[in-house]
Amino acid sequence: MVRSVYLLYVWQWAGNAGFGHFEELMKVSVNRGCVGWPLVGLSLIAVMSIGILAGCDVERRKSDAELGLNEQQAAGRKVYDRHCDQCHEPYSSHGKKGPSLQRVFKKQYLPESGLPANDDRVGEIVRFGRSKMPAYGRELSDQQIQDLLAYLHTL
Repeated sequence: MVRSVYLLYVWQWAGNAGFGHFEELMKVSVNRGCVGWPLVGLSLIAVMSIGILAGCDVERRKSDAELGLNEQQAAGRKVYDRHCDQCHEPYSSHGKKGPSLQRVFKKQYLPESGLPANDDRVGEIVRFGRSKMPAYGRELSDQQIQDLLAYLHTL
C-alpha cells in the first residue's frame, strides 16, 4: 500500500513536471508488475535531485519590462550582457572574476578601488580599464557607455 501511494505521488509529480517518458515508464512497470524497490529508490533520488536543484538561488532571467527598464536602460543591459556579464554578477552579491555590480551606485565608494561610486569614475573605468579589468573605450561608443551606466543604476 505504501509503495502504491508513493508511486502514485511520483507518477503525478513526474507528469506535472513534464516528464512524460518517466510517467510512461512507471505505467508500463506497474502494469507488468515490475515495480520493485530499485525503481522506487531511483525515483526517490530523481525527486530529491530536482528538489535540491530547485532550492538553488538560480532564478529565471527577468525581461526588461519586468525590471521596469526604460529604453536607455534596456540598451545598457544589452551592453552589459555582451561585455560585462562574463566577469560581473548583476543581481547577486557574489562576484565572478570581478566584483559584483549589485547596488554599485548605492554605495559611496567602489569596492575594489575605493574611488567614488559615480558616473564619472565608473565611466572612466569602463573606458580605460583598471587593475584586472580591460578597457572598453575602443569597443564601446560614448552612447553605449552612457546606456551601460544608466543600467548599472538599476542594479
